Parts: sequence; C-alpha cells; structure tokens
Amino acid sequence: MSNSQDPVAPDEILPDAAGSLFRRTPLVPAPAPAKQARPRGRGQRVDDVPAFLIHSYPYRETSLILDVFTRSHGRLALVAKGAKRPHSALRPVLIAFQRLSLSWSGAGEIKTLVRAEWFGAPQRLQGAAAMSGWYLNELLLRLLGRDDPHESLYDAYVEALSRLAAHPRLSAALREFEWRLLCEIGYGFDPAATGSGEPVQAGMRYRVPLEAGPESEEPEAPQLGTPITGESLLALAAGRFDDAAAEPELRRLLRERLDYHMNGRPMSTRQVLHDLRSFPPLRADARPPGGDAGGPAEPDPPHPGETEG
Repeated sequence: MSNSQDPVAPDEILPDAAGSLFRRTPLVPAPAPAKQARPRGRGQRVDDVPAFLIHSYPYRETSLILDVFTRSHGRLALVAKGAKRPHSALRPVLIAFQRLSLSWSGAGEIKTLVRAEWFGAPQRLQGAAAMSGWYLNELLLRLLGRDDPHESLYDAYVEALSRLAAHPRLSAALREFEWRLLCEIGYGFDPAATGSGEPVQAGMRYRVPLEAGPESEEPEAPQLGTPITGESLLALAAGRFDDAAAEPELRRLLRERLDYHMNGRPMSTRQVLHDLRSFPPLRADARPPGGDAGGPAEPDPPHPGETEG
C-alpha cells in the first residue's frame, strides 16, 4: 500500500485484493505524511488559449515576464523561460498585436509559459496605427485586474486591432474601444437618458459628471462634469463613433472619464506621441526618392493623447 495513505491503527483488519483478511500491525505508530512543497512550475496546465501579448519586460538573464490578455482568463502574468536567447523558439512568436495560442502551467500569480504559437494570419500595425495599438494595451494594463475574464472586451480588442490595421481613420476605432472598456469594467452610463430618467434630446446641452450619467445643463447654475451636446450623446448611444461632428466631444468625454479612473496618472503612449510630434518635419529634399519617409499621405487623425485644438 502507498505511504501516502492514512496510517492504519494496529488492530485494524483490512481485506486484500483477493478478499482474504490480514492484520497490519506496525511496531510504532505511523507518522502523518509530511506535506511536500509543490515543485515550482507545476500545477494545473491550461492549453491552447487565445491571447495577445500586451507588455513584456526582462526577467533574469534569459527570460521575460509577459503580460497577456486572454479571452477565457483575462489578464495574466507568465514567465517565458529562455525567451531572450538568440535561438529561442519563443523569440519570433511573442509579438504585440499578433493573435496567439498559449499554453501554461502553474498555480501562482506568475505562471510558466509552456508553448506559444501564432493563431491566424500575421497582423502588423505600423505608424500611427501601431501607436494607437500601444495606447489600447496601456489602457488594459492600467484598468484591468488580473485573473478576471472579460470575453466581450477581448472580442472588442480583436475588432479594434483589425480596424486599426485596415482603416485609415483611427479615431472611430479608438473611441469605440474606450467606451466598451468603460462599460465592461463598470464605469459606463446610459447616454440616452439623464439621471432623472428624462430622454436626452438633440438640440440641448448636457454635462456628464465623472461618476454619473448626463444631466441637463442649467445656464444659471454652476454644474460639474464634461459639457456635451445632446447630438453627441445620442451618437454615443447609437454607436456612431464615425460621426465626425460628435468625435471631438466624445474624445474629450471618454478621455476625462478614463483619466479619472486612472487617478490622473499620465499615459506613456500619449507622452511618446507628444515627444514625436515635437520634432520638426523632414524637409522635402530629405525624403527618400519615390515617396515620403514612411508616414501617411494625409495628416494623421487625432491621436488619443493629443490635446484638442
């Protein structure tokens, strides 16, 4: 019998496999089995989970700590052992904005990556689209807790990346994801009705407090909150994020609400974009022949980190 079973009293009678009886009489009472520490890296294994890499940083000499966003498990921290080695099989796979299939094991806060593969066709973001993708990743890092699944938000992230990769106008994809993120984590509101239940009407002006829904703007009474028109609120309620007239007000409304729930900490992606735009543009004669320096032919759409105006 296995040593892992409970000790048997000296006078206990047990049947053996053949049905006969035998007496098990230890000379001394059997000690309780000592609890052995579970080896690191062991634990429940999870296989083939759709995921995206949203951030990574070095760990020891040859490994990485990955922050990934999965559909079924939410945000997770994984250690990718040996991923920094030049010939590591993980090195070319772990790319931001590329849909992945991940397997891991472990029961602690940081689990061990076992396998990583590309899932679907390669997807690359460049230029302003890449900066917008990093902005979405930073929002997830700041506002999502770990081990908290958000399947609908994962689907919204997949859709946003596809739109960033394919559409020249980025602002609609960004505003929609910002709104869906706020609603998913419990910071949304009903844009079609005031706090008192009155329907929002076009042609009227409203204010939206940071922790509540819209309220009618009273000219003679000071009110807190972001000013916005009824038309923009109705566009938000209908999901018309490509409404050019509503976009500036929606950008301000959603940005102020996001900043509030991030405790006012500045976002790194906004600062990077601001720094990049502070450099003077290349002279026409400094551009490579046959085209520009890799930028779009038309001015970039408003980035989420830009100040209005």
